Amino acid sequence: MPITLTYPGVYIEEIPSGVRTITGVSTSDTGFVDFFERGPVNTPMRITSLADFQRTFGGLFLQSEASYAIQQFYLNGGQIAWVVRVATPNMMPPASHTLQDSTPVNSLKVNALSVGAWGKHVEVAVDRLGLPTGTLFNLTVKEVNPLTSQVTQEAYRGVTMDATSPRYVVDVVNRGSTLVRLTKVVNILPAPPAGSPADLAFTALTGGVDTDVMDNLGNPVGHEAAFATALQGSDTVNLDADNIPRKSGIFALSMIAPYIFNILCLPATARLVGAAGTAGATARNLLLTAAQAFCLDKRAFLIMDVPFDRTLLDQMQNPSTGFAAELDSATLRHPNTATYFPNLTLADPLNQNKPRLVGASGTMAGIYARTDAARGVWKAPAGTDADLRGVSFDLKLSDLENGGLNPLGINVIRSFPVFGSVSWGARTLKGADQAASEWKYIPVRRTALFIEESLYQGLKWVVFEPNDEPLWAQIRLNAGAFMNNLFRQGAFQGKTPREAYLVKCDKETTTQNDINLGIVNIVVGFAPLKPAEFVIVKIQQLAGQIAV
Repeated sequence: MPITLTYPGVYIEEIPSGVRTITGVSTSDTGFVDFFERGPVNTPMRITSLADFQRTFGGLFLQSEASYAIQQFYLNGGQIAWVVRVATPNMMPPASHTLQDSTPVNSLKVNALSVGAWGKHVEVAVDRLGLPTGTLFNLTVKEVNPLTSQVTQEAYRGVTMDATSPRYVVDVVNRGSTLVRLTKVVNILPAPPAGSPADLAFTALTGGVDTDVMDNLGNPVGHEAAFATALQGSDTVNLDADNIPRKSGIFALSMIAPYIFNILCLPATARLVGAAGTAGATARNLLLTAAQAFCLDKRAFLIMDVPFDRTLLDQMQNPSTGFAAELDSATLRHPNTATYFPNLTLADPLNQNKPRLVGASGTMAGIYARTDAARGVWKAPAGTDADLRGVSFDLKLSDLENGGLNPLGINVIRSFPVFGSVSWGARTLKGADQAASEWKYIPVRRTALFIEESLYQGLKWVVFEPNDEPLWAQIRLNAGAFMNNLFRQGAFQGKTPREAYLVKCDKETTTQNDINLGIVNIVVGFAPLKPAEFVIVKIQQLAGQIAV
């Protein structure tokens, strides 16, 4: 707004430059949705390391495919994961124990921090050792890991039942405990167990259970629908146990704004095999269809695991019953999805280091992240640099066998001398030769998603601005600077910016009728880099050449 001129002299007025920097969004933040040993339910948690995952969700868990996938994610170069723990009604409520006074009358209810059988290994003890007679007491909570015998203990000294006191036990414990939450029943001082010795007398929490869906995943007959429904969750807002509005399952990832996720992995779908007829395959396909639609809406990419019942080559490419045929019949061929074959094996530390079959999604998500950091999202996560760490596989494919799957849009993991196990494919599920899709290659599709999300985030300031040439010029300036920066990083084809990209926003893209409707149209185009999938070396013998 112009300065009001009142006195003779020199006035200084700052004029906006119109420069609004568009920053590229993340490219490899990965979402994992599954059952876990512990942790908040339907609450996406930002995890930055394997140790962080172990603290929040308990680490490796025999019934959780995603726990092993997350371990592989970090081992292969992943950095940021968004983890969502799901549960079924069978797991409710958490393990608990009610502390009483000497009468006995219920005083305090102690609940495990989250649902699951882990809560049965939590114990509580009350004592008044070292305290003067009065209203103060000590509360001790500990967990004994049944596999490692490791003890985690928390001690709260000199707490009280007085809600007005800064040492009010409910506030003190609920604010700091990583094991339990307290609820006051009545304002009565809890007492140590009658006749307890001078040392602490612990009492275990009871009632925590794992769902029967988890217990029977090895033979999921009759549980496929419940299992898949829990993973898919709901896109509608529901109230959780604390009366906090939440979405559930995969849709819980929509609650992480202003953060985003770029890759989605659902490793548990590999266990939903075709047992009991087609029940498992049907449940899996319904879940994956919902996940693909969700990824399309969020501009994310789904890495799909091959089911564990598809372990042989003929089970993959059989034209009538193979996995490729299943993809076609279930309409799972989607540009925002890729899959990798064969499944992998790793040494399971929870089962005497015996081989455990796992899907490739967690490992490949780590490779995506590693490649993005080293080369950019426009580089295919494949080739001799895309080596797999911490896993092996039994099925070694030849070139001709590889050639039977690649045209179907199924990426292959290969083993080569010197280079070891590597990702040897870069096609989306729309990359089958017969589809002739413009989104044939993973790096092309992920580059487009990156540009779309970056412009979506970076152009929100345009909304409600005066829709005329000054605005269009600012849009061209800012979007053009963003695209030019990508060009300088080597993200596009072409030797000049004119050959590599275009940004158009003017009276040709936005007509007077568009202006009347409140619309501004921005056209952004780019020439993508496509991977050199086939390298052809032509050898010719030169004989009798005449020197000139």
